[in-house]
Amino acid sequence: MTLNVECMKVRADSGPNGQERRCEHLDMLPDVRHEAPECRPCLALGLPWSHLLVCLTCGWVACSDDSPGGHARAHYEETDHPVVAALDSETPRRWCYVHGRAAL
Repeated sequence: MTLNVECMKVRADSGPNGQERRCEHLDMLPDVRHEAPECRPCLALGLPWSHLLVCLTCGWVACSDDSPGGHARAHYEETDHPVVAALDSETPRRWCYVHGRAAL
């Protein structure tokens, strides 16, 4: 923890005005095409899913943590691919598993 000019507590890795810094993992992502809009592990196990996420490193599509399988997180834990995006959203929402926050 550091202090800014006005003696306010600010995280040492924060950006201007205490904002979160841009996720550097976004700079390392290749251009990928995503697979079919389905969670293959859920299909194989007969599980439903609520939201689908696409891995922005390899294009793997899997279910979110809101789903019974949580296969997108399992993919991150297995591969260390850090950033996913919501597949079923008009607004590109991205999540960085490394930082545990939205990837800006």
